Amino acid sequence: MPPRTTPTERQRRLGNELRKMRVAAGITADQAAGLLGLDRAKISNIETGIRTISPERLHTLACNCDCSDEAYIEALAAMARPSGRGWWERYRGSLSAGLLDIAESEARATRMRTVHIAHIPGLLQTSDYALELFRTVLPLLPEHETALRLAYRIERQQVLDRDDPPEYVAVVHEAAVRMQFGGRECARAQLKHLITMSERPAVRLLIVPFTAGTFPGSGQIFTYLEGPVPQLDTVQVDSTHGPEFLSGEAQLAKYRTHVDWMERIALSPQASRDFIRDIADSL
Repeated sequence: MPPRTTPTERQRRLGNELRKMRVAAGITADQAAGLLGLDRAKISNIETGIRTISPERLHTLACNCDCSDEAYIEALAAMARPSGRGWWERYRGSLSAGLLDIAESEARATRMRTVHIAHIPGLLQTSDYALELFRTVLPLLPEHETALRLAYRIERQQVLDRDDPPEYVAVVHEAAVRMQFGGRECARAQLKHLITMSERPAVRLLIVPFTAGTFPGSGQIFTYLEGPVPQLDTVQVDSTHGPEFLSGEAQLAKYRTHVDWMERIALSPQASRDFIRDIADSL
């Protein structure tokens, strides 16, 4: 298989996990190359995600690194197996690689917990609400790119329509549900859509009211994506420059604590629905 020059987030993550496994075992890159029957350059390309590794070679490396966590090894092997083209690949070359990585990460997650302060989470947005957001980014987008991003956003939402959707916990601050993006009618329709989505078995919507006071990381928007094993959890942080993916142990612990805190101070699911309904009725 020819090497990719632009690795996906999944490939970068797999390569980084293999590097961590090798380093923890005290095995040099040259030694790993000898164990796997590869040259030194290919090991470097595997660890940076440019080149893939076969599940067989992955098992060989894990065995020589004395890694006995079978669940972790199998999860890595699953990442190494060819999985076909995800629907997001249709947008490659038209949208940034970071946006495509978000969809792939969501598709592979077993559970998602997201925190939003000023916006409704993307997976819960109506078309009109999302369109309003895309039309007000800076620099302004041409109309065709706005339409492309909207189509992509709506297609991303289908992850919650699967027969086996991941559990989705959305912690949303009161500020976000009071923002009237697109005007009163758009905002009212968005709030009603939130209520409808919150009634799905796999969706848990929690509102943090103004009265909850201060909380850590109040300016951040992020999603904590749980993998098949805890070692493969990922945090996706939103920024004006595009998404950033974090996977360091300390980083994961920090963001788990953050979302745990937010869930503790939030209203219950039913109280959150009632809260949203009252705001919608007042518009």
